[in-house]
Amino acid sequence: MSISKLIAATLALALASAVPAMSAAAEPAKPKAEAKKKSSKSKESKAKAAAPKEADPEADEPDIAGTAVTDFHCELGNKVTVYQNATDDGHIALRWKKRLHRLTRVATTTGAQRFENKAFGLIWIGIPAKAMLLDSKQNRQLANECKNDEQNKPAPLPAPAAEAQAVPTATPATAPAAGHGVAATPQG
Repeated sequence: MSISKLIAATLALALASAVPAMSAAAEPAKPKAEAKKKSSKSKESKAKAAAPKEADPEADEPDIAGTAVTDFHCELGNKVTVYQNATDDGHIALRWKKRLHRLTRVATTTGAQRFENKAFGLIWIGIPAKAMLLDSKQNRQLANECKNDEQNKPAPLPAPAAEAQAVPTATPATAPAAGHGVAATPQG
């Protein structure tokens, strides 16, 4: 590229960047009312950006003060802790992998206890024998065979019925004679 073409390109670039600045200076001054509207709008948008976001109960960590704590030991060494408030049976707090989640009760027809957190995709299902934690977003089990101390206790053996304990015994009058297998007859 020759020097004259380089100088011409530089001048064209300089003029292109100077034109918007010159047109802005050539515009008549805007009224003060319009300037105030723009500045108040920018202040409002800044205030909205600085305002704290609304609380999302499923995404935020729940408060666990004054709750009953139940530890569950699951297969593969996993642990889950459930916090339950006696006055709120519609929610639980669940600690999984160092994070506390708030789960909401979902009605079931089977009698199982089901709690969900749709924001994180967690599902906690509890039945009398065990509980499990599922990830609905990845369609997989996170923890299975979760049992608390009460569920880990061995089941008590059923007491035998009173009738089963009474064993009938043979009386000597009805017992067969030893060695023959035939009852002895009296001789006359």
